Amino acid sequence: MADPEMRVGQGFDVHRYSSDPESTLVLGGVRFDSERGLDGHSDADVVAHACIEALLAAAGLGDIGQMFSNRDPAWAGADSIDLLRRAVAEVQQAGWEPVNVSCTVVLDSPKLAPHRAVMQQRLSDAAGAPVTVTGRSTEGVGALGRGEGVAAMAVALVAQRSSDLDGTSRGGPS
Repeated sequence: MADPEMRVGQGFDVHRYSSDPESTLVLGGVRFDSERGLDGHSDADVVAHACIEALLAAAGLGDIGQMFSNRDPAWAGADSIDLLRRAVAEVQQAGWEPVNVSCTVVLDSPKLAPHRAVMQQRLSDAAGAPVTVTGRSTEGVGALGRGEGVAAMAVALVAQRSSDLDGTSRGGPS
């Protein structure tokens, strides 16, 4: 039996803070009720979005905007954990299986440590593979340091599904 092919994908997302006082911050599927939310077509969860981007890139399936267009009213206010589940289903349909995802969130506030375990569990459940989340402070530098938004970067590893090792089902170019 051949060894499975592996691929790595990178993802990035950034959203500015919303001017809507009713908007709630969502990061990694966790609601931060006392924090102002991010501006976006869905729930603007930059963590879930970066993970989606990384998984789609690894499987050669384009990007989040192609799959969940911000021009499509069907995705207005969408739960990004649900979008992650849908993206993973597409990755699997293309013959790939998520192995793991690592995501770094860049923001000064709120602190992620008290919520990290829940975020990782929600993301991992949706991805069907371990997802780790780390936070990085901006040290007050740049637009993110001025509190204008939040950014997240992710890297994902996918493996060709064992039933597809004969090469008959592959996502995107090799």
